Amino acid sequence: MKKITLLIIVLITTTVSFSQEFNQFDDNGKRHGTWKKTFENTKVLRYQGQFDHGKEVGTFKFYKNINGKAVLTATKVFNKADDVAQVTFLASNKAKISEGKMRGRNYIGKWVIYHKNSDQVMTEENYNSNGKLEGQKRVYYLSGQVAELALYKDGLLDGESKWYAENGNLIKSVTFKEDKYDGVYKTYNKNGQIAKKGHYKNDVKCCVWKRYKDGKLVEEKDLDKKG
Repeated sequence: MKKITLLIIVLITTTVSFSQEFNQFDDNGKRHGTWKKTFENTKVLRYQGQFDHGKEVGTFKFYKNINGKAVLTATKVFNKADDVAQVTFLASNKAKISEGKMRGRNYIGKWVIYHKNSDQVMTEENYNSNGKLEGQKRVYYLSGQVAELALYKDGLLDGESKWYAENGNLIKSVTFKEDKYDGVYKTYNKNGQIAKKGHYKNDVKCCVWKRYKDGKLVEEKDLDKKG
């Protein structure tokens, strides 16, 4: 009986000691060491990572609860120098969805998004320090051919955007200012010949609009003229 009691005490002590290896705080009440969390009312792991006196360091792993199993959905790699993490989002089959850097919940710098279940890049985009789209965004067909080029300024379309057919022919060209049509607007037929050309000002059609057939002018209208 004494042996059984002693064994129970050893097991309890071992379990408590093991549990104390995780989810600890330092003397200042900051998370320190390895932390693990599970989904509410389950034993399914939600995330695991390392804290150094309140700061995330090393690799954090995040999971989805799929049919009672923890499936890796993202990794964040932190360092001690700053608060930026290298992040990779994953599909349930472990294929990459996207990757780039984050500061808190904000995307920053260059981000790459992949076609579904493929290592072929679908989108390349850039974010400023405030987490807003900035500069050129490029979208690709699965073949690798450019599908779209767009320019952003502080999260808004600003500049010329272009759309392409998979054969490389230009489909449409539009000029934006602060997310509104503002400037030249052009469309092209399947052969890459000009089909329509006009202007917008503050999201409203203006000036001369021209329509073409097989690259030849067939109609012209000045929208600024009254009557």
